[in-house]
Amino acid sequence: MVIVLGNNPNKEQLGGLVSWLEAQNVEIRKTEGSHQTILGLVGDTSKIDIDLILSLDIVADVKRIQEPYKSANRKFHLKDTVVDCGGVPVGGGHFQIIAGPCSVESEAQILSIAQDVKAAGANLLRGGAFKPRTSPYAFQGLREQGIELLLAAKAQTGMPIVTEIMDMSQLPLFEQVDVIQVGARNMQNFEMLRQLGRTQKPILLKRGLSNTLEELLMSAEYIMAGGNDQIILCERGIRTFENATRNTLDISAIAALKGMTHLPVIIDPSHATGIARLVAPMALAAVAAGADGLIIEVHNDPPRALCDGPQSLTPKAFEELAGAIEAIRPYAHNYGTPR
Repeated sequence: MVIVLGNNPNKEQLGGLVSWLEAQNVEIRKTEGSHQTILGLVGDTSKIDIDLILSLDIVADVKRIQEPYKSANRKFHLKDTVVDCGGVPVGGGHFQIIAGPCSVESEAQILSIAQDVKAAGANLLRGGAFKPRTSPYAFQGLREQGIELLLAAKAQTGMPIVTEIMDMSQLPLFEQVDVIQVGARNMQNFEMLRQLGRTQKPILLKRGLSNTLEELLMSAEYIMAGGNDQIILCERGIRTFENATRNTLDISAIAALKGMTHLPVIIDPSHATGIARLVAPMALAAVAAGADGLIIEVHNDPPRALCDGPQSLTPKAFEELAGAIEAIRPYAHNYGTPR
């Protein structure tokens, strides 16, 4: 339930309303905007009398919320959330590109790519230390050494780092990681999400291959229930009947999510398509549709990459894409955001 208060509500009356609502065993989340104040009620509100609340002078409107996600719901939080990723803001008009290799392979590789993507315009460095692979015989990443090499690249370039966690036993290794990525396979690992909610670190949460947008937001809700609202949502393609691409990139998810939530939304065109030549057009489409950022795989030698070479851009191709992105960004709109 959402209670919209009138302008400059009487403090004594507001205190009385809050006390009464708390006695109804609901949690109150207060949001103060430039023109109005909103009280978001989380819990069982079925027995709360809307007409009684509407009769109060300080109340302008009351709305019942049907969606099961409360903290992530834009109705509770009209202003876009800006996530601080090691000093780099994402969301609320702050567009960022996260770029780097699918997997960290060596010190020379990650340092070279980090310098190239930074020079081209990326502000955050991605790289897999722990790699989830369909085959148990495929390269699984350098693990602890991979994180050490990412930190070396951060020290040299100043770029905050983004890398994926596979299991909560690995969390102590992520102490200096700026953004923890939760991959598509772990989107509904609810125990992991609960624990990440207590970390207060930015979380990049990827949509599962066969999950709805509401299910994605419910996963974000698990993290937020633990007290961590620093979440970036990532659309990375879903599984459909089409087999011309690895997955089907749901561009409509950008505008849809913008209307459903205040959390920033980014796009991963690399994993969505699985084909390097399709990355640029899908990235540009995402920018035009109002995405808050992109996460793109870049490798200095894609044919010899240990992981996902066919979908990786060369540094030169990434530089060209970054230039095209800057050219169209002034024409991008957040069509789904309520105005």
